[in-house]
Amino acid sequence: MTTQHEPDPTGRASHAPVTSPADLVGAGHGASLADRVEGELRRGMGLGDWRPGELLPSEGELAVRFDVSRTVVREAISRLRAAGLVETRRGRGSFVLARPAAQDFAHSLGTVRSPLDRRQLLELRRGIEVEAAALAAARRTPSALAAIDAALRRMAAVRGSASDAVEADFAFHRAVAAATANRFYLDLLDTFGAGAITRPYAGTEHDPGHLDQVVGEHRRIRDAIAAADPLGAAAAMRTHLDASMTRLRT
Repeated sequence: MTTQHEPDPTGRASHAPVTSPADLVGAGHGASLADRVEGELRRGMGLGDWRPGELLPSEGELAVRFDVSRTVVREAISRLRAAGLVETRRGRGSFVLARPAAQDFAHSLGTVRSPLDRRQLLELRRGIEVEAAALAAARRTPSALAAIDAALRRMAAVRGSASDAVEADFAFHRAVAAATANRFYLDLLDTFGAGAITRPYAGTEHDPGHLDQVVGEHRRIRDAIAAADPLGAAAAMRTHLDASMTRLRT
């Protein structure tokens, strides 16, 4: 992606990134042009390139800036309007109502593309899920452990379907989060979604041997939680996520 600094009519330099067609079409994960334009506009508003009360560039200007059609720009603006971030006044254009919330994390996850993005997402998960595993070991109930066991059995039974493996893997991590008895861990895992599991394995061939290794790592997490061993559960989760990082690099 290239960034171009252009003066705006107020005389203040604009830092809104200009995205090439290759960036928009090839950035991946099936995202549409409108997704990318919306993301760039959100980013610009978040950085203060367009502040609350200010007029966004016209549809035509944005179409040129992002090298897309006006229809794509209209769709992106419509989404921002539905999110309460802009308002469109007939004959005047679209005005910024508010900066995107800092907690708009789900949209940020949608921009994960590169190997570096995937490694950084794993680093974030490690910082969160290691502590979650420790809390799960300290607080787990029989029903919470049963949910973890069910997810582990589902993982072990998966053969030949990468999508099923991803869903089962995510179900395990979600069950661990639920076992913390802290709803914010579960909310955060739900925000990550199964895509947080998919991305570290994107582009790799489905390998039963690889799956057996991953199941073994999860089983050690489960065993430490069942043994009410917070330190052991934290260590097992860290080992699993470190191994995921290593697999991403190979």
